[in-house]
Amino acid sequence: MKPQRGAALGLGALLAVTLPFWAGDPYQLHLAALVCVYWILIAGLNLVVGYTGQLSIGHVGLLAIGAYAFAILAGKLGWHPAAAVAAAGALGGLCGLALGLPSLRLPGFYFAMATMAFALIVGEVVLAQVDLTGGGVGLPGPMFPAPFDTPGGFYYLAAGLAALTTWLTWNIGRRIWGLGLMSIRDNPVAAQAVGVPLFRAKLVVFVFSGITAGVAGAVFCSLQSYITPDTFVFELSLFFFVCIIIGGRGSILGPALGTLVLTALPELVAPLAKLGNLFYGVLLLVVVLVVPEGIGRMAELLMERLRPRAVANQAIEPDLQRLAKAIGVRR
Repeated sequence: MKPQRGAALGLGALLAVTLPFWAGDPYQLHLAALVCVYWILIAGLNLVVGYTGQLSIGHVGLLAIGAYAFAILAGKLGWHPAAAVAAAGALGGLCGLALGLPSLRLPGFYFAMATMAFALIVGEVVLAQVDLTGGGVGLPGPMFPAPFDTPGGFYYLAAGLAALTTWLTWNIGRRIWGLGLMSIRDNPVAAQAVGVPLFRAKLVVFVFSGITAGVAGAVFCSLQSYITPDTFVFELSLFFFVCIIIGGRGSILGPALGTLVLTALPELVAPLAKLGNLFYGVLLLVVVLVVPEGIGRMAELLMERLRPRAVANQAIEPDLQRLAKAIGVRR
């Protein structure tokens, strides 16, 4: 790892750990926890969109499944919240498997339409199952027990899960698996020619993204304290997708920065709330036109500009004795 990148990551980790001590009010902790929850989902989705190049725009459906599973298990059935989170993640993975098995064989545009249809179906099912999900009235989000029942404690819970997800995705992305996934994105024919199992690799990362979406939905349910079908609008799924595109495909740091910027942006322009979509559109347009690699790459270029790499110039001198000996042997 480059020294400047390591220093930046260390500073970011220090700020994240000490955030509850210098945050101005509980709402800032709520916003920071929301960033962490979104990142849990986006980190898994990044493997699908950013690494394998699959246009999945329906992960809000998996988020809703995880949230309602947590509300039903921990709220109605009295499960321990930790067990309910694990069950929500498992259910998200099963739903990802059920969706991925038939749809991942479709070309990109049709796969995107299949994921969008899945999100719409989940919304209609939630609305129709009044006895189970509360229908349009919704369900309350159960709280986590101490020490996670305070804004600071809940932030540490969300940040810990986000750090674990980041570590898992980073290990996948930097190893041979990550190279295989990017080869699927860039040239699937060449990837298959060198032995990359296209369908199995795409299915594995899609199931993994379903697990992270289910876990994110469970924590999101508790963070919101009350969920309804209107909580999981389709625009939220587009938000997840845009975070990856703005952050930069094929990296972990870029989409994380995109999640942070796009989640905090509405708060920075709160007086101009009606123009919120305008800010999203302008930012997306600027990034796509000026820095197609995303703001993650822009941050790397800025760090290199502020601290350029030292290139050592070493003179190359031939080893005349070995050269003479080699010539003599040939003779």
